Amino acid sequence: MAKKVLVTGGAGFIGSHTVNELIQRGDSVRVFDNLNPQVHGENAEKPHHLHPDAEFIKGDVRDRDHLKKAIEDIDLVIHDAAEVGVGQSMYSIDQYISTNVQGTGVLWDILVNEKHKVEKVLVASSMSLYGEGYYLCNEHGKVSPEPRPENQLAKGVWDMLCPTCSVPMTPIPTDENKELDCTSVYAQSKKDQEVYSLMIGKAHRIPTVACRYFNCYGPYQSLNNPYTGAAAIFCSAVKNDTSPLIYEDGNQRRDFIHVKDLVCGKLLLLDHEDSNYGVFNIGTGTPSSILELVEAIIELCGKDFKPNVTHKFRSGDIRDCYADISGIKALGFEAKLNLREGLKDLMAWSESQQAVSRVQDAHQKLVEKGLILDTP
Repeated sequence: MAKKVLVTGGAGFIGSHTVNELIQRGDSVRVFDNLNPQVHGENAEKPHHLHPDAEFIKGDVRDRDHLKKAIEDIDLVIHDAAEVGVGQSMYSIDQYISTNVQGTGVLWDILVNEKHKVEKVLVASSMSLYGEGYYLCNEHGKVSPEPRPENQLAKGVWDMLCPTCSVPMTPIPTDENKELDCTSVYAQSKKDQEVYSLMIGKAHRIPTVACRYFNCYGPYQSLNNPYTGAAAIFCSAVKNDTSPLIYEDGNQRRDFIHVKDLVCGKLLLLDHEDSNYGVFNIGTGTPSSILELVEAIIELCGKDFKPNVTHKFRSGDIRDCYADISGIKALGFEAKLNLREGLKDLMAWSESQQAVSRVQDAHQKLVEKGLILDTP
């Protein structure tokens, strides 16, 4: 049966894909988004790629009156609205905590204290909550390590070392039961979103599910925002004939998931009763290095230059983390696009887009704030 769905942050990258898919399957959708200039540009209006049948309300999730009006007659809430960016969060602290934590608090205060017909809430969480993923030491088995010490990073020793024998370890899939170890303000703010949502939802018997998004990429991701996802940042640099800037040695690994697959996963969780009050990774279960990502983008763009591997450490970064997706697979999920196939889709879309690379400005800001560690 068709539902009326509110998508906060529904004009953003993942949000807009979610909105379009909901409408295509027959749901009615209301978008609530503040059209943040960093993402959408100055004086932005409803994005042209957003489905024309989507109702649009411009507003900030911290504005109780506007958000209360947006919740009227809504059956399901998808809470995607958030400030996103590890590096920027380490100095724009109030901005991240206010939007991500306070905004979520306003949402739940309305759901608890006002009349509504909301049946379920899906909150966008993040793989950044884990900090480092799980690793395997051949001698000491499965390890959930602390962040790499600064004296190790200062020597340019990037790999995660076993805390017992100091031998480099191999990353293994990280499941939802891993102890959380936030290494950035962004990560902590997403943890707070998740914890408050599940706690309040359960207490008030409003079914709630937290989706820990892994590294998402695809069309509609801003090519002008230096704090957006890695694939879009690198794509923007390459389109401007600039060597992509890579921290450490480029061999750090992530789980890159195409936005179409991620949206399929989150809507599965929205629909499935067995997801209620649960936490689920949404990734591919396949690790890829940052260098692999960059080299594929350079090749697909037909360029022949090399990436700018800085051998510097950015505060808040981790070495390796990729998803154990057995939880969501048990409900029927399977990622369909591998990284190369997904990047082809991103590149095809980007050909018609203007890209302004501001990554050097973002890097310089981190340097000024003392958040970049030089190595010999």
